[in-house]
Amino acid sequence: MRKKRVLLFSEGFGTGHTGAAYALAEGIKLLNPDVQCRVIELGKFLNPMVAPWILSAYRKTVSSQPKLVGMMYKTQYHKSLNPLTKMALHRIFYTHASQVIEQLKPDLIICTHPIPAAVISRLKRRGLEVPLYTLITDYDAHGSWVNSEVNRYLVSTPRVKSILTGRGIAPELVTVTGIPVHPKFWERSNKTLLRKELGLADIPTVLIMGGGWGLMFGKEIMNSLTARMDNIQLIFCMGSNEKLIAKMKSNPRLNHPNVRILGYTSEINKLMDASDLLITKPGGMTCTEGQAKGIPMLFYKAIPGQEEKNCQYFVELGLAEVLDCEVVNKWFSMMLREYSVLEEQRKRRLAPDKHQPQSCATTVLQMLGNPADKTADIRGARSQARGDEAVCITP
Repeated sequence: MRKKRVLLFSEGFGTGHTGAAYALAEGIKLLNPDVQCRVIELGKFLNPMVAPWILSAYRKTVSSQPKLVGMMYKTQYHKSLNPLTKMALHRIFYTHASQVIEQLKPDLIICTHPIPAAVISRLKRRGLEVPLYTLITDYDAHGSWVNSEVNRYLVSTPRVKSILTGRGIAPELVTVTGIPVHPKFWERSNKTLLRKELGLADIPTVLIMGGGWGLMFGKEIMNSLTARMDNIQLIFCMGSNEKLIAKMKSNPRLNHPNVRILGYTSEINKLMDASDLLITKPGGMTCTEGQAKGIPMLFYKAIPGQEEKNCQYFVELGLAEVLDCEVVNKWFSMMLREYSVLEEQRKRRLAPDKHQPQSCATTVLQMLGNPADKTADIRGARSQARGDEAVCITP
């Protein structure tokens, strides 16, 4: 019998959309190896010359004019992509997207970004019969995610479901699954052993993530972070921002045995387990990974728009705070004086009724008619999960 096939389309605007696609693909593969998945960034795959220029322009706008990004988000919040934009996307991607779908013959298409969702929706309007699911990768629902041809929406919270139903989407077409995270984030590993494996000191540890592009914060916050580095270990993960990494490594203040400065790494899951506090931008994927690991979070420089909504959600849930010098000092003091209390709070966050990061993959398999293989040694399989790789369908 032919194996079921899932084709996941994303876009490279930020790291969260594609990260969610790979996470879902890996979760599906782990729970049911008989289902094949393929992840494709639509722009990069079909327009490899143009896509990097568009992505570069987007990065520069986010970095230099965040208020403009926020204004655009808010003014278009209740609107789907306009017909002119959809027509342009149709002309750019129609032929190639059709060819990819015809070649791979998926049983289900899942889009983790509004652009491919709009493209595939238009293909469905032209006769494509493959079911289309849209996976919203934040804790809010911008109007650009909405297309009448979508067969089902997979969303992070009941609140996001209510936003969609308020826009006329039938409730039975919206399923609350949570945002998927890679199976490496499904369980927590021993902190002491991980610190030894990673060559870290076994002392209170803070993981500071600069985002996929290595964005960073100002001097006052940096001074607060480094004020107690004799007693608190700092791990900086700066993504792909090589200039910032070089600048930080040349800073004499950061030349300390309790400071690590890293670029891109595939071991964020281990670093979260080895750490006691996460400082990060409130991107949808990073927030969800932190929640899956039960680590308390401090958020800085939320991009106006979806990141603000993510920040609001996790702060209201009591899993995060907004970063400032006073908050840094409070948490650092707690780590030094009330360490056992923090550990106990973290265990409570990981209680089974609160900790179900595999929910999205399980739900998709059920809808596909290929439920999770309950006889599989899931714990053993998790230990073998490899990076951000999905089983690929050979063209």
